[in-house]
Amino acid sequence: MTEGTARMAGPDAAAEKTDRTLVVEGPGRVAVRDEPRAPVPPGGFRVTTVFSGVSAGTELSYIKGTNPFLSQRWDPGLGLFVPGEPDAGYPVTRLGYMEVGQVAESRTPMIPAGGIVAMTYGHRTGYTGDPVADRVVPLPEDLDPLLGIYVAHMGPICANGLLHAAADLCGPGVRSLGDGVRGRRVAVVGAGVVALLTALLARRHGAASVVVLDPTAGRQAAAERLGLESLDPEGPDDAAAILKTRWRHGPGDRGADVVFQCRGQPTALHLALRVARPQATVIDLAFYQEEAAGLRLGAEFHHNGLTVRCAQIGRVPRELAHTWDRERLSAETIDLLRADGTAIRQHLITAVIPFEGGPEFFADLAAQRRHELQAVLAFKPR
Repeated sequence: MTEGTARMAGPDAAAEKTDRTLVVEGPGRVAVRDEPRAPVPPGGFRVTTVFSGVSAGTELSYIKGTNPFLSQRWDPGLGLFVPGEPDAGYPVTRLGYMEVGQVAESRTPMIPAGGIVAMTYGHRTGYTGDPVADRVVPLPEDLDPLLGIYVAHMGPICANGLLHAAADLCGPGVRSLGDGVRGRRVAVVGAGVVALLTALLARRHGAASVVVLDPTAGRQAAAERLGLESLDPEGPDDAAAILKTRWRHGPGDRGADVVFQCRGQPTALHLALRVARPQATVIDLAFYQEEAAGLRLGAEFHHNGLTVRCAQIGRVPRELAHTWDRERLSAETIDLLRADGTAIRQHLITAVIPFEGGPEFFADLAAQRRHELQAVLAFKPR
């Protein structure tokens, strides 16, 4: 779909009183349901969905039943999972967080009708929003709306990784997203969406070198088409040894200045620890759902004095909370998409699927009958 096509306002079909929504009815069961459409209250607005990006790792955790919120209760005050009734259960009615919609009706001056916005309300044909409670990021006219799937949440996840690297190096003195990577040698473990966007951000913000490590040939090829160097960590040559031979800082001091770990497997974290130089930091953006088989903390982690720092999107670094927020991370995402959007559109987004085909698509993903780097659900004008 072209930018011009996506920006054309289709009829909102105001007479319709339901929205079509993708729902996980139980483990392995995804369906499209009709749900009552909420009326637009004073101060609210209504969007008609244009695109909705699929975050396969997170969404499959609900389809496969591995998400911790399905089996445990989260105590936000303690910051602990504790015994008790799980926070989530089936059906899961809000799946996905990478939406682009057109404002079809507005009862607030904060959100003008007709605009294209990025939001996080899940795979559904439309949504009634609140400009205070919901994240709403207006998309600029010069940005392809298909790329808008990254603006509200996925791009900020990656930008927050760079922000954590900057805070690790500069503390509260961070001025730029590039402060943790500029002039430094950067390794990125994984070549999924989070990893590749993070690698592109590191390159854009002045990293001296960026190398992506992933064992999947198709993902290595995608990285290279984006202009990034890639290595196969399961190839005949030891990728960690290759990088440590190449990146020499001094006697007994070799490896990456900073590593972004973006693959949700304990063995990937172990690889990240292997490629880091002594006393370096691994910025961890991965979502782990298994026990830590293959992670050996008595090896490089112990002997090289390494640090692992989790960059979770719900939290910017504490020392930067007064100057950085998710809105600023979205602005950084838009800057990246303006610079590299054509390549991202061509090489990162690998499938655009009609919304009604969503259940079959997720079934194929869960059964590993289909593999996509970035899939997007497309919605017809209502």
